[in-house]
Amino acid sequence: MVWSDKGLAAGWLLGEAAPMTPAEGPTELPEPWSASTVYPDMWADPDSDPRDEAPDMVDERTTLVGFLGHYRLTLEMKCADLSPEQLAARSVPPSSMSLLGLIRHLADVERHWFREVMAGQEAPRRYRTAEDRDADWHGAVPDPDVVADAWGAWREEVDFATRWVSEVADLGVTGGHPGGGAIQLRVVMVHMIEEYARHLGHADLLRERIDGRVGQ
Repeated sequence: MVWSDKGLAAGWLLGEAAPMTPAEGPTELPEPWSASTVYPDMWADPDSDPRDEAPDMVDERTTLVGFLGHYRLTLEMKCADLSPEQLAARSVPPSSMSLLGLIRHLADVERHWFREVMAGQEAPRRYRTAEDRDADWHGAVPDPDVVADAWGAWREEVDFATRWVSEVADLGVTGGHPGGGAIQLRVVMVHMIEEYARHLGHADLLRERIDGRVGQ
């Protein structure tokens, strides 16, 4: 297991590759492959993986912050070296999901839980609207400006959340739950870990269908 946020701002992003139609995805099944030469079920070799190893014994805060940081960085890695066309490809039809849509969606999720619920800010979603609750997915088009906006939004929200959590002394601090009542920060952290873990399973399938790359 790996724990740090190291590499989040380093830009595991946007290489160039052959374009594809977003609504269709790749027309042929790619051959599965891994960049790891040591463990074929991993994304990268241990000496090139930017995610640090965990200590043997950790406290609650370190555990929650560490898992969430690990999954955030994994999202970046899963989207690395892809063109805007590939990031926007809906590669597992009939699902409307794409990796670009996933970035936009998670930017909104980060914004909602940390800015609005926990920090009490007026923070309307960046992408989802009352008219289109799936606008984060529907607006994920293969445009370099859309890609840059998505990464910028996601990083801005992650930076805010990371800073806000680091300044809170007690994981028992509460925010206003959308359904009414209060919710503790520790519960929000667990929910965010759950949110990323679930969507990284989607990212595994989306990425493998795009160019065949596999690995944890």
